Amino acid sequence: MHADNKKEISFTSTVRVRFSETDPLGIVWHGHYIQYFEDAREAFGREHSLSYLDHKKHGFSCPIVKSSCEHKLPLRYGDIATIKATFINSAAAKMIFRYKIYDPEERLVCTGETVQVFLNENGELSLTAPGFFKDWKDKMEL
Repeated sequence: MHADNKKEISFTSTVRVRFSETDPLGIVWHGHYIQYFEDAREAFGREHSLSYLDHKKHGFSCPIVKSSCEHKLPLRYGDIATIKATFINSAAAKMIFRYKIYDPEERLVCTGETVQVFLNENGELSLTAPGFFKDWKDKMEL
């Protein structure tokens, strides 16, 4: 399969909204949605062998260089939110994830996206996809 295929690789996880994540109005403070994205991305990585520890083992770090978040409905203290993290295939040397967060009634609460790049052990940007990442994409038939 080529980089323009439509195969979707995703992972869905849940999080219970903690009291400390809410503002005085009783709703989740907007900054915590990015943390929920990270929780889902880490769960995706553990499930699909693409975790931060896997990157490190191969001599790379993958900082986020772009993030976006669009709020549609609020989450509240005690809600169990469902977060779907989907890997977006790209020919570039980067990882793109899209997120959808749902409330307990399965209503879409928030959408977002993050973009990560690869830095080698010297902190230099990798302009080509690292071998371990190419191998992962081959294994995932991307």
